[in-house]
Amino acid sequence: MGLVAISLGVSLVVVDFTIVNVVMPPIIDDLKISAFGAQWVQESYAIILAALLLLMGRLSDIVGARRLFVVGTVVFGLASIAAAVSPTGEFLIISRFVQGIGGAIVMPTSLALLNMTFRGPDRGKAFAIWGSTIGAAAAVGPLLGGWLAEYSWRWAFGINIFVVVLILAGVMRFLQQSPRQSGRIDAVGGVLSVLGLGLLAFGLIEGRNYGWWEAHKSFGPFGDGVNLSVVPVALAISVVSLALFLQLQVRLTRKNGTAPLMDTSLFGIKSFSTGNIATLIIALAEFGILAVLPLWLQYTLGYSVVQTGLMVLVVAVGSFFASGASFGMAEKTGPIGLVRIGLVLEAAGLLMFGLLASSDSQWWVIGVALFLYGMGVGFATAQVTNVVLADVPPRQAGQGSGIQSAARQLGSALGIAILTSTFFTALESDLSDRLAQQGTPGAKELSSAVSDSAGAMISGLSQNPGTASAADAARDAMSYGVQINGYTCAALLVLGMLATFLVPQRKPDAQQWGGENAPGGAPDTGANDQQAPASY
Repeated sequence: MGLVAISLGVSLVVVDFTIVNVVMPPIIDDLKISAFGAQWVQESYAIILAALLLLMGRLSDIVGARRLFVVGTVVFGLASIAAAVSPTGEFLIISRFVQGIGGAIVMPTSLALLNMTFRGPDRGKAFAIWGSTIGAAAAVGPLLGGWLAEYSWRWAFGINIFVVVLILAGVMRFLQQSPRQSGRIDAVGGVLSVLGLGLLAFGLIEGRNYGWWEAHKSFGPFGDGVNLSVVPVALAISVVSLALFLQLQVRLTRKNGTAPLMDTSLFGIKSFSTGNIATLIIALAEFGILAVLPLWLQYTLGYSVVQTGLMVLVVAVGSFFASGASFGMAEKTGPIGLVRIGLVLEAAGLLMFGLLASSDSQWWVIGVALFLYGMGVGFATAQVTNVVLADVPPRQAGQGSGIQSAARQLGSALGIAILTSTFFTALESDLSDRLAQQGTPGAKELSSAVSDSAGAMISGLSQNPGTASAADAARDAMSYGVQINGYTCAALLVLGMLATFLVPQRKPDAQQWGGENAPGGAPDTGANDQQAPASY
């Protein structure tokens, strides 16, 4: 039952990544927000979650994993209520930021609690359940959102409070109190990491809006006093902040005192360092398609929110299928083998979107692509964490879990930012070309309006006989955007596959972490003895 409570906590965080995707059309219509506002409703959550994971991973060692897990769950629940009653798009974005804070607390502490509870042969099975829960929750979110949106999109957030109550009851009843360790928080590192990651995501999201170099819109002194966009400035500050953060973490790792947010000595473990590279690349591609797929299904193919949810549910079916199959394959194939099988299946499913997405795509073609993709998520996501943490010593497990979670969520946040920007850029560019070929007056302005509305204008255009041809062109352009995303995601997954070949192979009977017998891991020589055993 402890695993159920932990999995529910992870599901709560992951569902709110994807449930928003399917309810974005009614949110856009109700709150009258633009495509950029829609991106920020999605990204505000992902950005702050990724930015705070390292800080919260360290805080869990000091406060105690179970205690912080409870706090994060409560924060998430209260923010969900605020999101459900949001009167404006701006208020909803702020609520999503607070949800991200709660999610950033829940994710690393849930992994720490998982590591505390399971050892030996059961560890692989627990990770399979934990990982497949992520894939299944990512797919169940749209179905749930679609059903709730039939009543009101606000219930997509309001229902979280009932799940929060179940999680809190399960944690208090079945999970033991976690020990705490003495230590201080690296406040400077926390500020630098949040600033660097936040501005990085801001630049990637808003580049199309404010301009990648020359200013398209004013932002404070930028674009007004000087003809320079705020985006390159934000990206430059991000690079400097992250460089200073890494330099600080290396220095803190080498000396006694304040423990670093990111223990750089862990990157001396080859399975950990190469596994995190693979995790980051995989996460870039893994959920980016789900951010734009509901828009395409509803505005191009005419699906209802419920039909959209049912279609994306196929991902969960594939994920559960892979989860069951992985139990019988684990001993022969090994975790890294399952990851590679998953990546091949994911890439195959996404490649189908690149090859076959069109304004008249058949439901069964979409279903096959999503089933393959879901199976891939079930295999790859379920075991990549197991691979990354396999050789991390137990006393450093808290930091290792935080770094791995940060790599996953940073990849997801940046992937959504890059792929949504790519989608809307492709949509606007392709639609402008199509309208110009048709001789449509104001082709550039109309294509920008369709893109800014995230496709919501298409139904209105189709109802007017004079603009019906523009609506058809917009549907084709949205399909082109999905094709570009499919190819991009598949290419990223191929890179992730190549990264897995850098991970050292482990012996089949190696089940425990760290210590002198950890395959591929460094002996526990007592380095960094200033850190007490991780609290989980």
